[in-house]
Amino acid sequence: MAKGAKRPERERIRRWRLGRRAEWMAALALMVKGYRILSWRYKVKAGEIDLIARRGDVVAIVEVKARTSIEAAMDAVGPFAQRRIEAAADHWLRQRPDYDRLSLRFDIIAVTPRRWPVHIPNAWQARP
Repeated sequence: MAKGAKRPERERIRRWRLGRRAEWMAALALMVKGYRILSWRYKVKAGEIDLIARRGDVVAIVEVKARTSIEAAMDAVGPFAQRRIEAAADHWLRQRPDYDRLSLRFDIIAVTPRRWPVHIPNAWQARP
């Protein structure tokens, strides 16, 4: 293996670890706020959801972003990513007929250096 070939692999592993750590911190922040985590890293062909949490009658579909700022985290969830998350949420909801009576919301949690995770409820609205 060439010396330069190891560098991209290390970077990929570093980013994977950072993402998993950010998801754990986001889940902890949600639990402190009274949410129950229903699912972690829900993945289907249509898309992926980092966290699915519930508090009362609200089911939060949560995208976790580890970035240097809150603005960078919000910008990282563009229209294409939103559509994929919405498609995965549709799939998840179809598997749970009792959840049709609950309110569904799309949130972002920004995990930034040396700060408690910032929860942005209703970060976007699902398109019909």
